[in-house]
Amino acid sequence: MCLMLLYFYFSYAMISPLDSTSCQLLGQFHLNGMHMTGDVVLGGLFEIHFFSVFPDLSFTSEPQQPTCHSFDVLGFRQAQTMAFAIDEINRNSNLLPNVTLGYSLYDNCLSLDIGFRAALSLASGQEEQFILDKTCAGNPPVVGIVGDASSTRSIAISAVLGLYRVPMVSYFATCSCLSDRQKFPSFFRTIPSDAFQVRAMIQILRRFGWTWAGLLISDNDYGLHAARSFQSDLAQSGGGCLAYLEVLPWGNDPAELRRIVDVMRKSTARVVIAFAHENLMINLMKEVVRQNVTGLQWMASEGWTAATVLQTPQLMPYLGGTLGIAIRRGHIPGFRDFLLQMQSDLQHNNSYGNILVKKFWEHTFQCKFAPPQAGWVEAGGSLCTGQEDLENVDTELLDITNLRPEYNVYKAVYALAFALDDMLQCEPGRGPFSGHSCATLQRLEPWQLVYYLEKVNFTTPFGDQVSFDENGDALPIYDVMNWLWLPDGRTKVQNVGEVKESAKGEELILDEDKIFWNFESKQPPQSVCSESCPPGTRMARKKGEPECCFDCIPCSEGKITNKTDSMECTSCPEDFWSSPQRDHCVSKKTEFLSYNEPLGICLTTASLLGTFICVAVLGIFIYHRNTPIVRANNSELSFQLLLSLKLCFLCSLLFIGRPRLWTCQLRHAAFGMSFVLCVSCILVKTIVVLAVFKASKPGGGAHLKWFGPLQQRGTVLVLTSIQAAICTAWLVSSSPAPHKNTQYHNDKIVYECVVGSTVGFGVLLGYIGLLAILSCLIAFLARNLPDTFNEAKLINFSMLIFCAVWVAFVPAYVSSPGKYADAVEVFAILASSFGLLVSLFGPKCYIILLRPERNTKKAIMGRGTES
Repeated sequence: MCLMLLYFYFSYAMISPLDSTSCQLLGQFHLNGMHMTGDVVLGGLFEIHFFSVFPDLSFTSEPQQPTCHSFDVLGFRQAQTMAFAIDEINRNSNLLPNVTLGYSLYDNCLSLDIGFRAALSLASGQEEQFILDKTCAGNPPVVGIVGDASSTRSIAISAVLGLYRVPMVSYFATCSCLSDRQKFPSFFRTIPSDAFQVRAMIQILRRFGWTWAGLLISDNDYGLHAARSFQSDLAQSGGGCLAYLEVLPWGNDPAELRRIVDVMRKSTARVVIAFAHENLMINLMKEVVRQNVTGLQWMASEGWTAATVLQTPQLMPYLGGTLGIAIRRGHIPGFRDFLLQMQSDLQHNNSYGNILVKKFWEHTFQCKFAPPQAGWVEAGGSLCTGQEDLENVDTELLDITNLRPEYNVYKAVYALAFALDDMLQCEPGRGPFSGHSCATLQRLEPWQLVYYLEKVNFTTPFGDQVSFDENGDALPIYDVMNWLWLPDGRTKVQNVGEVKESAKGEELILDEDKIFWNFESKQPPQSVCSESCPPGTRMARKKGEPECCFDCIPCSEGKITNKTDSMECTSCPEDFWSSPQRDHCVSKKTEFLSYNEPLGICLTTASLLGTFICVAVLGIFIYHRNTPIVRANNSELSFQLLLSLKLCFLCSLLFIGRPRLWTCQLRHAAFGMSFVLCVSCILVKTIVVLAVFKASKPGGGAHLKWFGPLQQRGTVLVLTSIQAAICTAWLVSSSPAPHKNTQYHNDKIVYECVVGSTVGFGVLLGYIGLLAILSCLIAFLARNLPDTFNEAKLINFSMLIFCAVWVAFVPAYVSSPGKYADAVEVFAILASSFGLLVSLFGPKCYIILLRPERNTKKAIMGRGTES
């Protein structure tokens, strides 16, 4: 690069020692070119010959110039496109009026060396000697260059010309590296960057679910930067992995090509992406045919999508169905007529400006212009007259139905023209340069044109908008092509969609019904390393392999497939559980003692039955309140006991149904108050029995005096108030509350009431037990009293049942999970309530209803029974 800079510097001019006002080029290159003079000249670099030959350099004589051979008609058509665009602009009175554009177009022969020579010639001029002007005024040889077609040549040339801010507008260089404005400050292009092409290909891969693909690249900037973009963009998008990455050799290297095709054949990837030029693909496909590697889906970069040399009957069994990215096709009105006027350029056969036209003519008609090379005529070769009919010959030059690179050349020329037009319309004193000055045609500097080129914005006759972003890149748009293999053996490359940048982002539009698939199924192939994991599983990468290769591991219970991170399973929220397939979360089953289940129905029925019996017994006692057996057993306390028993039965209903805060608080308070009221009444009844028996003895009247009805009510009230105080303190300090328990079952939510304070709950139960034990002891002491006055045996028996039930309740309650703990507590409430009800009121109801003859004062007093 340093040598190039030095050469570029010294090639401008060298002051002759003989004449201080004369300058002379150090050397002049003999290049194939086309030229037209004008007020402002634009340069162009085109690939018009495929190969070049360099002579041996002995340096014993002046080095000979390289020669080019194998004429490229399509490259020549691209050069003619630039000539046509300039001619069209010169005929347009609205664009660059009073200014005539000229051109100098050179052939680079696909060689960096020759391309660089051409670029230096454009920048310095080709005049061997010229006289310096005292004012040093005048335009540079060219103000801008259209080209080059190759990324590698564009990088080298633009790196040097960019130092002097000479604008270059490439029509075919796609390397993403050229978007670096620091390295290439004056480079522009009308073709999208490879970075966009890579993203376009990735979108196609994702559209068809191809996550496993091979990548073949050329060993130059074009291929290497594309490979870098593929590796980074695939990783970022999560669109797939590269099964292999191979670099195609330059030239015919049979051993390396054999190895690469062998890799393709053995790989499980069915999709092959080739980022290379057609000359490399030709050698590769020869080896593909030799090894007969079929069943692959090829994806072509724009470098070979339109390569007719590959669209042969021999290659279509392998390349049929290829999907390719192609440059946007455009229409250029009047271009064919312009090409047919080429014959008039041959009137001056020795004109330096028509060298390329003459070479095209010789290539097309297989003739030579005079004077021919030695032995040409003797060998039977014909001489060109310039009168041959171009329309009667089969040439690609006149096929303008598929103008793609040509359309980019057309846009590049117009971009420079519009920039120049904007510059010349600058009003003095309002310009963008220092002192608000404007550029002038007489003292035009190339860097001034760069400023206006950055702001170009116009629409082509085809309807495409042309402008450049901050990196000098054009608005990205590509056509998606498909190689169709027709039944008659012919090949057709058809447009099946497009990919472009829009307000929505990068947008891929495909007509999938038009796509030809070169497979028996006529459907797109599958190309994955591992099939997608089914719902309910997660990916586990295989060690040492790309991330697209993995095993599928089932998610554990309570977890489902993570939609954002397929490597992990997501835990379901607290109130949810995984479905049996582990593909979504479902609400956990809720469990509580319900009114709708059989156990709840039985307990509810038993509670209501006990309540009904209490009401019935109360009714019987009220109806027979004046009978001796009712009056003899303290009817007021019996009524209070029946009411408390009814509350005991009803409070059990608070333990059934979904726990809520008020039910949790009320159930234990109601339970504690109801049973304390019940046991208090029994305790007072027991004390009354003893007092009555003591009063029946001589001098025992004082016992009833100190324990009359008022004292009985007061005792019940005081004993119940103590329990009320305990409940209040418990609820205030640490209230029972509903709780979602997930400890019993992972897939169930057990709704239960936590007691809050275990001490409070223990004190509540302990106080009931204390009263029950006290009643049992007093009743036990009164068990031998005369039967006629004594219900102490019934009380004693009922208390034994009560205590037995609640002693058994504690371990059963602790060991029962969930709703069964509530069921145990309800059962204990009902069992103890029924035990008290039957024990205390069963014999009395039996006498009242079935043995009324025993319900007399005589019978009660023990004097016999009435008949």
